Amino acid sequence: MPARRAPCVAFPERVPLGLRRLFVLSSIVLLWADAASALTVAVIRPPNPSPEITETLVRLRGELSSVGFDVKVADGPAAAQRVGTSSPRWLEALAEELGVDAFIDIADDAGHRAVDVWVPDKTPRRYLVSRVTVETGAEEASERLAIRAIEVLRSGLHETSFLRRSASSDNPSAKPLTDPSAPGEATKPANDSERLGLEVGAAAVTSLDGVGPAILPMLRLDFALTPTLLVQSTLAGLGTSSTVATMTGNALVAQQHGLVGGYYRLGSGPLLWPSVALSAGVLRTSVEGNASPPNLGHSTDDWSFLFDASLGAELRLHGHFFLTVAAHAQLTEPYVAIHFLSAVIATTGHPNLVLTLTVGAWL
Repeated sequence: MPARRAPCVAFPERVPLGLRRLFVLSSIVLLWADAASALTVAVIRPPNPSPEITETLVRLRGELSSVGFDVKVADGPAAAQRVGTSSPRWLEALAEELGVDAFIDIADDAGHRAVDVWVPDKTPRRYLVSRVTVETGAEEASERLAIRAIEVLRSGLHETSFLRRSASSDNPSAKPLTDPSAPGEATKPANDSERLGLEVGAAAVTSLDGVGPAILPMLRLDFALTPTLLVQSTLAGLGTSSTVATMTGNALVAQQHGLVGGYYRLGSGPLLWPSVALSAGVLRTSVEGNASPPNLGHSTDDWSFLFDASLGAELRLHGHFFLTVAAHAQLTEPYVAIHFLSAVIATTGHPNLVLTLTVGAWL
């Protein structure tokens, strides 16, 4: 795969080595504070190295280790196998074999000591390469070459780290960070510790066909599967009775019901969360009849399958306390019909309307 040559960024020769070393060390520390993990650099040793190249290798290894790089030394291919910087296939194979992130390849350059610094590009299996040279006869040539190579390596890795972060931000599988207070975003109504809730309150029940309202005490148990999805169990009963009266007699109607279902918070602001719920259970209807003479009244208990759908809202109070209000529609099968003589005077559960108000707490 082709590689492109990166610009070489280095200090002027007149800057003292001590200051250059200090700058490189501080830059590496900052780079590591920003990176997810330390990087490994391989120093490529050419075949049959000269004493000067061996000195350069020792200097490179020492300088890289001193600033925190994990260093590996590997033997490079012969000159005939080096196709050139435009096609570093041998480098790609070496990267897979050693598991390294960047390379410093000690090169032969007539009249100079030189190294090629390879850092990964943003495209997979591509590299940026920069050549660093110093004159062979220069004072402390090996040390100068090592310091300048690390400067170029640092610049290349710093650029690469930004490229990696940019790529990860474009990754659709990455989880976005959201501000829960931002407009249009659903606010979590419960944290992970709010799993079990207990509510007490009352339900006002009335039918649409002759059975007047009754007030039933209510107990509800909540279990949060997620912050927005809950399982609810509800019991209501032992409250007031409804009266159905005619010229020939009257009847007292008492109801108790039990429900189990799902409750979903739609999510809105930090205090108020609209909700919907679907539940199923049973309804017990007790009818006590009283007839005017010569007619006779009788009493009966009937059990029916009960289906409940509701729309409501939950208001967060202080601490773990909350208040819930909801409107319910209930259907029963079979529904209960109240007869006086041969006429149907009223029905219940066909449908019933229920208004509930509860106060609860997360335990």
